[in-house]
Amino acid sequence: MARARGVPGFDCDEPFARAAVRVIEVRAAEVFEHSQGVLDLGDVERVHDMRVATRRLRAAIEVFEPCFPRKRLRKALREVKALADALGERRDRDVEIEFLEGLAAEASAVDSESLAALIESRREEQRRANDDLAPFVAPGRLKKLRRRLAKLVRGAGR
Repeated sequence: MARARGVPGFDCDEPFARAAVRVIEVRAAEVFEHSQGVLDLGDVERVHDMRVATRRLRAAIEVFEPCFPRKRLRKALREVKALADALGERRDRDVEIEFLEGLAAEASAVDSESLAALIESRREEQRRANDDLAPFVAPGRLKKLRRRLAKLVRGAGR
């Protein structure tokens, strides 16, 4: 799992709204950094890292809620939650497959066959979840989210 980046220039004595801007900018950047290759079914850690990044961003937005204009906050939060939900649907399938593969590795031949069928079923669900995730991580959609978050931080303290 990717570690959260530090927030450069963070100062506990600075105004709350300024801290909000610093934190949201860093957490948002992490989300976009992890979007590269997130649809690659061969590297499930990318989905995990992006999902964790969206959860960190969401938490930061909620912590600093009083700093932002209400309407901008609701819109940004709604988009971040939708992205996190789509990532979560895909991640759930990744975890299920990993678990079932672990069981299959230690199972008897008869049980391995049944588990193989179950794993294939989960792989199909994984592919569908990936297809559902694709619009959320499309360049245009991510660009829109980036603009929305930039607009949110511009409104900090107002």
